[in-house]
Amino acid sequence: MIIKVCGMRDARNIHEVSQLGIDWIGLDFIPNSERYVSQIASCAGIIPDYSSLSDLSSDKLSQQKKGPVLCGVFADDMPQNIVTRVVNFNLDVVQLNGDESSVMIDNLRRTLDPDIHAGIKMMKRLVITKREDIEKYKEYAEGVDYFLFELQEHLKDWSFLEAYDGKVPFLVSGNIGAEDIENIKKLSHPLFYGISVNEKFESAPAVKDVALLKDFLEKIK
Repeated sequence: MIIKVCGMRDARNIHEVSQLGIDWIGLDFIPNSERYVSQIASCAGIIPDYSSLSDLSSDKLSQQKKGPVLCGVFADDMPQNIVTRVVNFNLDVVQLNGDESSVMIDNLRRTLDPDIHAGIKMMKRLVITKREDIEKYKEYAEGVDYFLFELQEHLKDWSFLEAYDGKVPFLVSGNIGAEDIENIKKLSHPLFYGISVNEKFESAPAVKDVALLKDFLEKIK
């Protein structure tokens, strides 16, 4: 199961979290987010893509990676901005959180792959407020590599996800915390590939509590 820790920014914190054996790191490039990663020039390159982040980058998603997969989070951004960040941060996955169309996603992939980043993956977030929202996947089924189903907090029972009949693997997000361990363990859908965690494991915006994450990971494995 993929464990994605999203909303990270500080290089030292990213390094510490990476040592826990998590699979993906999410970097937030949505400008109005309090976890926004700005492209600040430094003598070592682009912050936070320096020092302890240097061995996180890779050209493909594989078990041979030295560190976690880097996932960039965007929402209705200009394609050229996404391309710039893919290059500067050597992103492996582009996560799209806005109202991006399937045509836009296809064009973005063609721009990036293979000339800029061969094999880059596309993930589309779908906000799920009621069971029927799961059907939104059909609009994007042919153009993405993963879905991220963001469950609203009132959806306490995840069993409705078993009805997903698509062919694209999915991850689950939605302010996931220790109280969701039972749902995570119960979900047996063959295309359930993992979870994305964020706020529930922070000591401050964009700063993850390493001990809290470690305890959570031990309980879900």
